[in-house]
Amino acid sequence: MLTTKTVNQFLDEVASNSPAPGGGSVSALAGSLGAALTSMVCRLTIGKKKYADVQSKMESVLKKSEDLRAKLTSVIDEDTVAFGKVMAAFGMAKESEDQKTQRNKAIQEATKTAILVPLKLMSLCEEGLGLARIVAEKGNKNSLSDAGVSLLLLQAAANGAALNVRINLPGLEDQKFRDEAYEQVTNTSKRIDSTVAEVMPSLVAKL
Repeated sequence: MLTTKTVNQFLDEVASNSPAPGGGSVSALAGSLGAALTSMVCRLTIGKKKYADVQSKMESVLKKSEDLRAKLTSVIDEDTVAFGKVMAAFGMAKESEDQKTQRNKAIQEATKTAILVPLKLMSLCEEGLGLARIVAEKGNKNSLSDAGVSLLLLQAAANGAALNVRINLPGLEDQKFRDEAYEQVTNTSKRIDSTVAEVMPSLVAKL
């Protein structure tokens, strides 16, 4: 599992000539780091007299961000597994007509999974941005830059996931699934970019 490796081991695997782990797992890692920073800002706010009026809010956000971090971290391996299934499907025998049919069916099923995983990542990142926004606006002012990095990492993770959705869509034969996935990735991307565009200017102005 990628999540049990050291940082250097993970980086070495990404830098290798193997196609996985790739952009999907790296995006998931970025998202989990963003959630971790949100948790950090919460912990640097909780217990401070100056922020006593938002302590209960920060405690609530912390619980949610830690749960979210665990989910985002799990996607690091989920994405690599999904890619592996796609590669395995393409490697199936295709000599007889029956083999070709089974191979195509496996490819289609694996491709759907390779789309659903990054769509899940995007949804988690959008949830994370909502939490990062709260700590950016109400959290410890000395950690504003950390809150900003959290926002940017979650946005980058979501945009990376969107690329993985888009690269897999053309190979899908299920038109209804493809249209729904395209609509979801487009709308989610717009909402995420809009959120960051709304929050960042005021955050930077406070630095």
